[in-house]
Amino acid sequence: MVDPDTLLDDPAITTAAGTAHARADRDLATLLAIADDVVARVRKRGADVAEVVVRSGSELSARVRLGEPELVEEAGHRALGMRLMKRDGSSGALRVALTSTSDTTDEGIENFLQDALELVDLAQPDPFAGPPDASLLTRGPWAELDLHDPACATVDAAEAVRRAREAEEAARSFDPRITNSEGATFARTQGAVVLVTSGGFRGGYRGSYASLVVTPVADEVGTEKKRRGYHWSAKRTLALLDDPKAVGREAARRTLRKLGAKKVPTQECPVVFDPDAGRSILGLLAGCLSGGAIYRKSSYLVDREGTKVASELVTIDDDPTLAGAPGSRPFDGEGLASRKQSIVDAGSLRTYLLDSYSARKLGKAPTGSASRGGSGGVGPSTSNFVLRPGSTKAADVVKQTKRGLYVTEMMGFGFNAVTGDFSRGASGFWIEDGELAFPVSEVTISLNLDQLLARIDLVGDDLDLRTSIAAPTFRVSAMTLAGG
Repeated sequence: MVDPDTLLDDPAITTAAGTAHARADRDLATLLAIADDVVARVRKRGADVAEVVVRSGSELSARVRLGEPELVEEAGHRALGMRLMKRDGSSGALRVALTSTSDTTDEGIENFLQDALELVDLAQPDPFAGPPDASLLTRGPWAELDLHDPACATVDAAEAVRRAREAEEAARSFDPRITNSEGATFARTQGAVVLVTSGGFRGGYRGSYASLVVTPVADEVGTEKKRRGYHWSAKRTLALLDDPKAVGREAARRTLRKLGAKKVPTQECPVVFDPDAGRSILGLLAGCLSGGAIYRKSSYLVDREGTKVASELVTIDDDPTLAGAPGSRPFDGEGLASRKQSIVDAGSLRTYLLDSYSARKLGKAPTGSASRGGSGGVGPSTSNFVLRPGSTKAADVVKQTKRGLYVTEMMGFGFNAVTGDFSRGASGFWIEDGELAFPVSEVTISLNLDQLLARIDLVGDDLDLRTSIAAPTFRVSAMTLAGG
């Protein structure tokens, strides 16, 4: 690793971003030193397994409403989490304790260690507990995934307010029917995370993220109703964030197109999901694929590995290796190598998402899908969970729909993971002869998720990786729509 102190002293580094990059390097080295020390100390005190995660970072958020700053928040943090294991003398199984602290002073860490050792002696032995097999651990150097942009750290409160104000002003001046605003918010975050384990893993990486969201409000002419819309942009790299004025104008357009929304009669019809709504559907599926849900039998996908779970048009990848994507990472929460996996391939379920614990419970191998929380706890999770785009242009998905509903937003939470039953409030636009005819609101769409995925008959090409769970536009051939 490059010595960060040398970087900071190098007169060639004159930009704020360059200095921020060097400081981030130094922070990563400091976090690794803390984790190394904790693992060594707790092992000397009798722990059989110690896994330590240390995180640090800073966040800034500025919200502007009607041109005036409404809230500016800035904070920094450093936290330490540990999963500690000791072998039970009678059963031979491991006892497990999870502990965390934000006090990384010498005294704070000493108290943290004492608490952890006391807790692990009180835990019940678990025959499935344990670290991953050492042979599965990855070693650096890892591929450069463009997860960190030092320029994010250079955005101060004044700049954040400026960007939010510019975006909101663009929305408010777009059309006189935009009469109010719920505000605009610019936020940026950056930080570092390291993982050190007694099993031999040692690594860390930095990350950053910046976002801008605008939420205008329009008056419904002739009524007292108001319509709220929004638009947003988010990237790991600050320079790739959409221009604030463009975000504001698009937010205004999306708000105005909701004016005149009405219900439609109850019926069965095709439903087209735009990328934002489609992402919600994909997120439901992700939860049902978690190894924890499978071994607890709280998913409708239990015993479905190797079977058809969706249309042949559906291929879903979990890919933590995508450069610059929100869910990318060089290794998982247990130190296993990141790798692209086809979770659903042409409609067939290939694998569940497994960490070491759920893999042992199910008699399978881990899939490198472990996520580690701030407390040191580990569970399976997605990285970049993506419905692979098709060859049909997004606009043509609508054009090829004679009559149906185009969904842009869903409300409420009506999903039973055990049965797959799905029902949610929705709004969007009615499709007539392949065109968006008028806005629709206050309707409910429902169908079992198993059937919904099987009925996907068109997949668009407009995948947008603003979030770690992402889907392009897609059409479900028939769903139940409950209207007025």
